[in-house]
Amino acid sequence: MSDAGEIPALLVRGLTRRFVQGGAVIEVLRGVDLAVARGEIVALLGPSGSGKSTLLQAVGLLEGGWDGDIAIDGTPARGLDDGARTLLRRQRLGFVYQFHHLLPDFSAEENVALACMIAGAPRREALARARALLVPLGLGSRLSHRPSQLSGGEQQRVAVARALANRPVLVLADEPTGNLDEDTADRVLAAFLAQVRGAGAAALVATHNRALAARMDRIVRLDHGRLVPA
Repeated sequence: MSDAGEIPALLVRGLTRRFVQGGAVIEVLRGVDLAVARGEIVALLGPSGSGKSTLLQAVGLLEGGWDGDIAIDGTPARGLDDGARTLLRRQRLGFVYQFHHLLPDFSAEENVALACMIAGAPRREALARARALLVPLGLGSRLSHRPSQLSGGEQQRVAVARALANRPVLVLADEPTGNLDEDTADRVLAAFLAQVRGAGAAALVATHNRALAARMDRIVRLDHGRLVPA
């Protein structure tokens, strides 16, 4: 947790998101207020359709169309052009999804290193960073394996390493263990929490699993587009 008065990793105020479907206006987010402190891991609970993924997409600057205010590490997102949003996303944010989205033709090590290289790191430095992240995740003997040669849990651990590759201030995770069996999900979450905490990053983790959510620092719940007491 960060000191009082420190700029939060994430600050959301009055966030709304509407879609038009069949001529009707559907309000998915209805004035969401949320702050995530530096180093804090927050679970975002809610059933399917509650708006969790929409909130993460907005906070991750992956789509427009929202109203309200979003600030990442003190930088307001409103009014930024595409290039500035891309740079803010690349420098301050990491992402873990329900499906790993690894590149099939590259090894575990290369999948992580590519994130660093896209951000401008030389290849040798990027590969060293990838190894430094993958080895503590128990993947030291799997560095040269492609995604098809890895188990589901191993693939997700590579995805966790990739999310942390560029030392983000905030990691956004959307049901990161949703495709895994209970035992594997437990191990992957433990690895995720250890790595995020070890990096000093904050995280907002969408899940429907209360047992997993209970292992995080704080729980918030989204219900019909509004944050309500957990």
